[in-house]
Formats: sequence, C-alpha cells, structure tokens
Amino acid sequence: MARARNRIAGFISFLGELLITAGLVLGLFVAYSLWWTNVLADRAADKDGAQVRGHWAEESPGALDTKDGIGFLHVPAMKNGEVLVKQGVGTDVLNHGVAGVYDDPIKAALPQEKQGNFTLAAHRDGHGAKFHNIHKLRIGDPIVFETKDTWYVYKVYETLPETTKYNVDVLQPVPLESGKTKPGRYITLTTCTPMYTSDYRYIVWGELERTEKVDAARTPPAELR
Repeated sequence: MARARNRIAGFISFLGELLITAGLVLGLFVAYSLWWTNVLADRAADKDGAQVRGHWAEESPGALDTKDGIGFLHVPAMKNGEVLVKQGVGTDVLNHGVAGVYDDPIKAALPQEKQGNFTLAAHRDGHGAKFHNIHKLRIGDPIVFETKDTWYVYKVYETLPETTKYNVDVLQPVPLESGKTKPGRYITLTTCTPMYTSDYRYIVWGELERTEKVDAARTPPAELR
C-alpha cells in the first residue's frame, strides 16, 4: 500500500514538474512572439527607413522611389512614430516592422494617383506591431503619408471594428462599405483583431484632404507638429 502511494506521489511530482516546464516554455514563446520579434522588427525597419531617407537626400525631386520603400506613414493617434511603407503584404514584408501596400487581391492605388484607394496592412501584435493602437483612431483624426517630395494629409471618416478576413470589398477603389459611392482619393488601414489573434480584421478609412510640397527642411504639416 505504501509502495503504491509512493508511486502515485512520484507521478504527481513528475507531472507537476512537467507542467511547470511547459509553462516556462510557453512563457518564453509568448515573450519571443510579443516582445523579441518587436525588437528585431524595429531594428530592421529603422535600418531600412534610414536607407530610404538616404536615397531621398541623394536624388533630385521626382516620382516615388519604390526600391526600398515608398514613404512613411504618420498616425498621431496610434503613437507609433513613423512607419516605413513597402510594397506587398506578405509576412516576408510585414514581419520586418513595416506597413505594406496591397498588390493582391485588389491592387492599391498610390497616393499620387488622381483617384483610387491606397490600401495598407501591418501587424497588430509582434513583428513591430505598427497598427497595435488602430482602435484609438477616431473620425476626423489625421493620417499623413510622407513621400520624397509630398505630404498627403488624409482624415479618418469611417471605421469598421470587425469584419471577416475574407472581406476584400474593404479594399475596393471605391470602398462602398465605408459609405462612399464615388471615386476619390482614399486610404485604408487594415490589421488583425481582436488583439493577439488573427480571427477578424479591423478597418479604418480616410479621405485625402490636401497635399503639401516638402520644403528643404522637411517641415511636417500642422497635423504632425
């Protein structure tokens, strides 16, 4: 009887140690996913961003240079600093702490085009989490996109806190789901929701309010001062 109790006690002790080990491994994985990937992604994005600005300084004014990135997104309400924007929304792009421009399933229009929807995606958690605070955006908040020679100032006019990940209509050139019915110059921000999941998508729509030419000092528009 005593021997049986000792076996049971030993098994319980082993199971407890196993659970503690599993908990530590899980904790380390969460730390890696939500902290260390942010550190690595931010380092990569800072390096790439500096390279883009270096190229801008070397080149004369002209069309957008999409070689290393097409510009920088500034969203004061998200308090995430400037976000480098690159072409593509695959993990090979977004995992480097940047926002990406949709080229599929519906190709985005670029800001300088006379009409269309400039559609962007970024991670909400991990890998830089550039759209982590997307839920803080409100109607009327500014979204500013900076290129080599132009500031594009958008204002948020509608949000969609939750929709299926398969809802590609939010990316249409005229985003009817946002209430718009005519061609214009729109911007759409997309990311996963709820936080720490990828079950649904959170959408923010903005419309171009004005553009400003970049001066020699790169003085930002009033919305960023």
